[in-house]
Amino acid sequence: MWMQCNKGDMTAAPSGDGVLVPESDSAKSLTCVRSLGSRGIRTIVAAEDPSRSPAAASRYCDETVTVPSPHENLLAYKNALQSFAARDDVATIIPNREEDAFVLARYRSEFAAHVAPVWPSFEALAVAQDGFALAEAAAEAGIRAPETQLFDDVTDWDRELILKARYAVLTDAYADFLGPTECEGQIPPRQHSPGDPPDRQEVLDHMLGHVPVVQEYVPIGTEYSVRALYDEGEAVMTSVRRQDRGMSYAGGASVFRQLVENPELEALARRLLDHLEWHGLATVQFIQEAGTGAYWLLEINPRTWTSIPCDVRAGADYPYAVWQLAVGDREGIDPTHEVGFATHLLYGEVKYLTSVLTKEYPNVDRPTFGRSVWEVLASVYTHPNFDYLTGDDPRPFLRAIRNQVAEAR
Repeated sequence: MWMQCNKGDMTAAPSGDGVLVPESDSAKSLTCVRSLGSRGIRTIVAAEDPSRSPAAASRYCDETVTVPSPHENLLAYKNALQSFAARDDVATIIPNREEDAFVLARYRSEFAAHVAPVWPSFEALAVAQDGFALAEAAAEAGIRAPETQLFDDVTDWDRELILKARYAVLTDAYADFLGPTECEGQIPPRQHSPGDPPDRQEVLDHMLGHVPVVQEYVPIGTEYSVRALYDEGEAVMTSVRRQDRGMSYAGGASVFRQLVENPELEALARRLLDHLEWHGLATVQFIQEAGTGAYWLLEINPRTWTSIPCDVRAGADYPYAVWQLAVGDREGIDPTHEVGFATHLLYGEVKYLTSVLTKEYPNVDRPTFGRSVWEVLASVYTHPNFDYLTGDDPRPFLRAIRNQVAEAR
């Protein structure tokens, strides 16, 4: 099933140059659609429920197609993406979720028969999506990462530790107790204070049956991420984002962030991605340790990232660059961007202020509400740039607000 979206006065690109854009629960898909559609490149949004998709509401959306949820049937989701990839008007697919990256990489040869695979090999992806293997790869590349052990190997519980899902997405490729159609998404981490070991069975239940990793706790000063687009092991475009405010005062997904210059961090991220012979998009997450200023690797996301509106609006147009790689125009990619550009996720700012009023987090001092309100308002005044809300394309913002209101009921 599919339905058309009006695109105003935009002109579609020639047949074979379109992009399939899977929907996500953030502005990632919308940003891809705006980036590509504003250049006349055909955009096809793949959504489980098109009526809820902000990207499908965009004036830059040419078409929406309905796909099953990967969490209901992973193979059915893969087959749906593949059927649309086989169309003559699709040049590539941009992975916006871990599930997208997984099916595209695992079944890379099947997709590559129809579209340009601007995403990593499954060998590289399996390292990025495995917290234990990634820590080993970081050590091989000479990059500092928190000490990482499998839960069953931990003997010293008298220290602050973080229990995290070993895998970014749980499938039969990573967990042999799952079938090929089964897929579990993100599992929230847990913090362990010094004391007795946690109950193993309770931990396994929380982790949906798989043995998690345990990492040493590193006090966070500042969170950073290095974004990159690679072409067969070579960096094509990079940018560095500093998180200035998260979804809560303890951190979380960024709601106010800006692009900065940080050659040291960029070099670390490129060293790791070079080591993995990366291809396609990636964002490499780091924290700067409070007190020491040392940088620690957290994870690699093999897809677009939540704050990609900041990069694109600053000139680091990753979706367009992916398309350029797909159609053989690497030389036309412009890697320059504006440093200091910042954007906000408006409903995220509301959640941040709500956390200041209602939440208590261990090891994090809660700021005063008055000061927090002032900081939010001052940053919005100084940087009036928003993930969803733009003057030329307001409908996605209205749909995103409608979704948030519906979820809050």
